[in-house]
Amino acid sequence: MIAALIALDPSPLHQARTPETRVIGTCRHFATIACAFLRARVIPSRARCGFGTYFLEGCGVDHWITEYWNADQRRWVRVDTEHLGKTYVEHPEDLAPGEFLTGGEAWVQYRQGLVDGQKFGVAGVDFAWGPAEISGNAVRDLAALCRSGGRCAGRGR
Repeated sequence: MIAALIALDPSPLHQARTPETRVIGTCRHFATIACAFLRARVIPSRARCGFGTYFLEGCGVDHWITEYWNADQRRWVRVDTEHLGKTYVEHPEDLAPGEFLTGGEAWVQYRQGLVDGQKFGVAGVDFAWGPAEISGNAVRDLAALCRSGGRCAGRGR
């Protein structure tokens, strides 16, 4: 994606581009590219698949975010890299507990009867809502955490 962007406009990446020289991406693209940039700076990071609870009131909407390890605070910080500078949530650079649920967190809450599984899904469509979407995001989040060889990102921290 970065190569495609540079081919359209060789300006430095931090400079704004006109609509015709932009590359369209999804939340997953934002999360994985942010991880690449953080890792290039030797900052442990990982993409997470789950649900943003700040897009539609009372719903968990399919979404990907980035986590990075803050060594000073000794914790993973959740960042909505797609929505930095926007007003969906007060602090997209450090999401508050519950503002984003990983697929696994949503699954546990659903199984414990704490959330309505029918309120979790993909915005803009009627058919991709319910427990199957929660289960699918739990599997995608686990896959995103796991590296080749079966090791998972963040183990031991």
